[in-house]
Amino acid sequence: MKYSEYSVLILGSGAAGLYAALKISAQINLPDGIALITKSTLDDSNSMQAQGGIVGVLHQNAADNIKLHSEDTLKAGAGLSEPDVVRYISGLSDEVINDLINNCGVDFDKDSSGKLNFTLEAAHSCRRILHVGGDATGKGITNAFIKKVKEDSNITVIENSAAVELLVDSDNECKGIILFNDLTGDHEIVYASAVILATGGLGQLYKYTTNPHGATGDGVALAYEAGAVIQDIEFIQFHPTALALSPENRDRFLISEAVRGEGAKLINSNGKEFMSLYHDRRELAPRDIVTRAIYSEMNKTHSSSVFLNASFIEKSKLFNRFPTISKNCMEKGIDISQNPIPVAPAAHYSMGGIKATVEGRTSIKGLYAIGETASTGLHGANRLASNSLLECVVSAYELSDYLSFTNLIPPKKIDSTIMKIIDVYSRPVNEDFMYNIESLKQQLNEVMWNNAGIIRSEKSLSEARLRVKKFKENFKRNRKCISLAEYEYRNMLITANLIIETALERKESRGAHSRSDYRQTNIEAVHSVLSKNNIKELMYAG
Repeated sequence: MKYSEYSVLILGSGAAGLYAALKISAQINLPDGIALITKSTLDDSNSMQAQGGIVGVLHQNAADNIKLHSEDTLKAGAGLSEPDVVRYISGLSDEVINDLINNCGVDFDKDSSGKLNFTLEAAHSCRRILHVGGDATGKGITNAFIKKVKEDSNITVIENSAAVELLVDSDNECKGIILFNDLTGDHEIVYASAVILATGGLGQLYKYTTNPHGATGDGVALAYEAGAVIQDIEFIQFHPTALALSPENRDRFLISEAVRGEGAKLINSNGKEFMSLYHDRRELAPRDIVTRAIYSEMNKTHSSSVFLNASFIEKSKLFNRFPTISKNCMEKGIDISQNPIPVAPAAHYSMGGIKATVEGRTSIKGLYAIGETASTGLHGANRLASNSLLECVVSAYELSDYLSFTNLIPPKKIDSTIMKIIDVYSRPVNEDFMYNIESLKQQLNEVMWNNAGIIRSEKSLSEARLRVKKFKENFKRNRKCISLAEYEYRNMLITANLIIETALERKESRGAHSRSDYRQTNIEAVHSVLSKNNIKELMYAG
């Protein structure tokens, strides 16, 4: 097999991966450079689609401070956010946001006086959300990073390729990856002293999602199979308001929480406002509460959606503030200044993932995880709006500092454990078995949506476990596959099983994890923590 060497490998081209590449390149002498690997193209990521904004706890905003933001985050996290992590990330917000502005060319929206424009979103106690282009924040930040990455000679971009297995030796140290090129069908060995997983989320496990097609839980699956610790993976955030034109429409365009922040109201299919029945903050309640309220109203009225009424927001303000949303809806025949927007919940974000420190260190030496694929303890059981992009950039910023004190020379000695992995990918695949992967993915989507989705129970989760077990038995390629689609499906099955197992073990309702048979929230808040060696006996840590 062909092989190559880099000082650092970064898997994923969202905000976390791009910013990490830039900061590492700027701060560290890299004899073998950085490889930034994306299984699609450089501009295809969850970050690119993020509308809502990024939290900015800035010194210039007199109405805000670290204490206030930390309190909001901890409250939304339903007891599972780690206070020290929350305060640390909030405290770095000012420094990192200013780095984005001054060194990366991110042009945040400003008011008429030229000052940064802070906006409000649900469950925030003050206006602290920064935007780019009104409702295209992720795109604005990511495009600024991409421009810088393309100009950086230390960074080699490898597109249409994916890591399919981590090379972890007998000393539990990651020495590189097996890389699959989707265009050629070839496998390659890539060695590195630091492997960074910034692979994003897992929304494509579910029938309805706001995530792009590549969000198939790859990072979690890779890390789990390599023996890394996975934390709180049962907590999946379903965004309450995604454009729902019909039940057949599976990929749901996000209608940002910021629309409700500007005053839009939710109404059911009978035209009645309903959020006052569920929470005193109504439309600005935490996401998990709004999602379940909408889900309840849909069931009560036997409807496939509710509606978001933004028509009483001043028209020019509405279109200027939300150009992406208004344009997309207009293309679907909906004038948001006059017509209510049909919305329904959709899988949006994974609070759990690979257990990692703020700077991305995992339980495997040389393996790092940042962004949505990581679980740092910031989000707890329910992510506070716009904290995700902040976590991405703060973790990337801190990881570059950490790596500046490490030896980034690619490994020269490879042991027998890694050679056995390489041998698997050197042998031909049995092509007697051919699969309709698109159909298999859709079947898995249905199972996860219906049985491990917004409302769960012992019965539904047990059914999901049996169905996923059968899917795994029928899919004969659990290691080497013949296409990117097959690798994605393999990873989806692994990650789906982890969600189901931990959701079964968590016999309570907390944040985004809601059980119809265990409606109470336990007094003690505990993390679900598991690794490949103890899947049958989950460890809980305070």
